[in-house]
Amino acid sequence: MSEKPTNSVYPVTDFRNLAIPIIDVRSPVEFAKGHWPGAINIPLFSDNEREFIGKSYKQEGRLKATFNGLKVTIPKSTKLKSIILKTASTKNYSNKSLRIYCWRGGMRSSAFAWLARTVGIKTYLLKDGYKSYREWALNQFEADLPIRLLGGRTGTGKTDLLNQINSKKIHVIDLEGLANHRGSSFGSLGMNKQPSTQQFENAIAESLDKFAKSSAKEIWIEAESSSLGKCRIPNDLFKKMKKAPVLEVTKTKNERIDNLVNVYSRNSENELKDAVTRISKRLGSQRTKEAIIAIEKKEWSKACIAMLDYYDRCYDYELQKTTILNSIDLSGLNLQSSLNKILNEKLYPL
Repeated sequence: MSEKPTNSVYPVTDFRNLAIPIIDVRSPVEFAKGHWPGAINIPLFSDNEREFIGKSYKQEGRLKATFNGLKVTIPKSTKLKSIILKTASTKNYSNKSLRIYCWRGGMRSSAFAWLARTVGIKTYLLKDGYKSYREWALNQFEADLPIRLLGGRTGTGKTDLLNQINSKKIHVIDLEGLANHRGSSFGSLGMNKQPSTQQFENAIAESLDKFAKSSAKEIWIEAESSSLGKCRIPNDLFKKMKKAPVLEVTKTKNERIDNLVNVYSRNSENELKDAVTRISKRLGSQRTKEAIIAIEKKEWSKACIAMLDYYDRCYDYELQKTTILNSIDLSGLNLQSSLNKILNEKLYPL
């Protein structure tokens, strides 16, 4: 089949509006560091090949690096074409078109697009590549955002409440869900592998873009420290969170313990003991010993009680820094009743 006309090159805002698959042709290690959420990684070069060609560019110049790139690409062009056709012909996309990007929108994306066009695929390239997407993503955190925080001691079910909200006037960003981490020493238990901080930022930026395009008037986020495991909340966003009003959820201690047992008791004994050990200096030797013995005996409530005082003191310390605070007692209420009470009392004007 003859080659189709040259690519269409789109700036990031127009590129976003095309309802066709996005292909990231960078190497696997680049993709893992951060990518456009939802993009499919079809690397033109492996990590080692990219390193080899990069060294060639620096030491021998652009022309030699181009030839080396062709030597790598041509032998696998048939396989790449097959993958391209399969990707562009999924049942969700019938027009056989692809959005394509590399790091700067240069040789790799152009070469990949050429291969796609030889099998009849229409291509759209991202102007200035993933670098321009990152600029777009970071810009999302500079806007004036109407943030409201949901706070409360550990075990009060804040995340469940946020995830249950179904209001056109409220946009929820589940930072713990995006980071695959609950924020404490136990935060990674039962969660999938964490994304990189860069990918975490990209996911938040996409959520903020959804808010901007919605009819929502407020953004609700759970009150968090600056880091969730290895994922750091973008500084511009975290500054806004520190200034935002907080709605503090309260529950009885027994209810909190029941919630924590339900979440964490399903994890292995070794995982739980390791999490306790990580905070042993802050717990103190006596509480650490009590918690570990309780875990070994599967006395989950006792294990929680041994650690709650530490986490409550941490929460109370952070709460002292809050200047705008409302509290709501949800003791004895199920999830839906708790949510109804929060929304009906309208502690924050919408």
